[in-house]
Amino acid sequence: MTEHTLTVAGVTVDTRHWIGGERIASAETFTDVSPIDGSALGEISRGTATEAAAAVAAAKAAFPGWAATARAERARILHAIADGVDKRIEDLAIVETHDNAALLRSHRRGVMPRVAHNFRFFADWLLKLEHEEFETRGHTNRVSWDPAGPCVLITPWNAPLMLATWKIAPALAAGNTVILKPAEWTPLTASLLADIAAEAGLPAGVLNVVQGYGAEAGNALVSHPDVRRISFTGSVPTAKAIGAASAANLVPTSFELGGKSPLLVFADADLDLAVDLAVEQYDNAGQVCLAATRILVEESVADEFTKRFAQKAATLQQGDPRDEATDLGPNIHPRQLEKIDGFVQRALAAGARAVIGGAPHTDLGGLYYRPTLLTDVAQDSEVVQEEVFGPVLTLQTFATEQEAVALANDTRFGLAATLATGDHERAARVTAQLVAGTVWVNCFFVRDLQAPFGGSRQSGVGREGGTWSFDFYCDLKNTVTAPKGWQNHG
Repeated sequence: MTEHTLTVAGVTVDTRHWIGGERIASAETFTDVSPIDGSALGEISRGTATEAAAAVAAAKAAFPGWAATARAERARILHAIADGVDKRIEDLAIVETHDNAALLRSHRRGVMPRVAHNFRFFADWLLKLEHEEFETRGHTNRVSWDPAGPCVLITPWNAPLMLATWKIAPALAAGNTVILKPAEWTPLTASLLADIAAEAGLPAGVLNVVQGYGAEAGNALVSHPDVRRISFTGSVPTAKAIGAASAANLVPTSFELGGKSPLLVFADADLDLAVDLAVEQYDNAGQVCLAATRILVEESVADEFTKRFAQKAATLQQGDPRDEATDLGPNIHPRQLEKIDGFVQRALAAGARAVIGGAPHTDLGGLYYRPTLLTDVAQDSEVVQEEVFGPVLTLQTFATEQEAVALANDTRFGLAATLATGDHERAARVTAQLVAGTVWVNCFFVRDLQAPFGGSRQSGVGREGGTWSFDFYCDLKNTVTAPKGWQNHG
């Protein structure tokens, strides 16, 4: 370990920013703490408006060359980055587990392979990106996707590298340059990615990483006049602040925000499947924006569902996320744990009943919160209406299909919804009425990068994935050519 590196379980990580192909240190630092045991992982360079401006300048300078790079060459470099990720899956998994306390087994088997897939998918999509030419009174229309310019990408702490590369890969594939600001609670794998991208041959300045706080580095980035796109995943209040800053420069934004998604369980559903889907919502200690935290169950099967749910949830193993047997690790930060428990205790004081859980896991200590299911909750209560972002679910009942849909849609969010039913016609009727960017029927978290992803209402603005990503990260152009007026010059 040197002055500007730290070591996590044998993996060395540079703690400086990555700007213009160079490591840049800041005068001040912030401490990165592991949620697993509260230990300090190291001191991270703390970016300010100075580093933000330098990163935008580097991205702006690199943009013409990268934008002019042939599609095939851009795709080749993205595949090389994916190869680099594949070679370092174990390092990335270990570092991210220590940094955000998500399960090591999940990082190894799913999350980090998905990081590589993000780059491969958008590299391949770029090569087939086209719109069929069409005629207008004999004139030919040709649609093209032109690179927009420097893009600021601000990403969350719950799946740091996977969600960052979900944005980075299409932005780079489109021919843009990128300034990434990772969450200050989880900055480490973004630094490793910078190394991997440089080794893959990505030109200097095409990818830049600025670490720090949103109010300092983040605000300076989103308000910079040379930025051409902003994509953010996080909270509604932060998105509103970013939207206000970006409006001054008329910069297009893409927001993936909070969720309060429902799981509708009808009496005709496979009840064991429905229980499995419900218990799956505790994934990543409940720190998943897409989680169906509001379980809505038809009255006639509610008691049986609740009994089976409690039995299934009791089999979950809570503990050290580095242990292969662990199902639930700790939450990310003392502030988050306090927020989670505040929601639960206020709900209990208002008359809610905890079927399971209802408090921190004092036997484990630290940041562990017991998986919790609350019943006897009012539809207008905060625990039903607001995003908790922890292992806390609510259970309500309904009598009719119409009531189920009304309850499902009765929040300010609209990110996702999950439906358990054995009736194809009901599935079609209900899904057509749900306000959500993604609806899963008898399944959960099946995601394909070809599909549009985003939220309705206050769950977001815009859609990304497949061609939708290129639509956002590019300036679309239509070229109309007349059939006459040409001269042949031999």
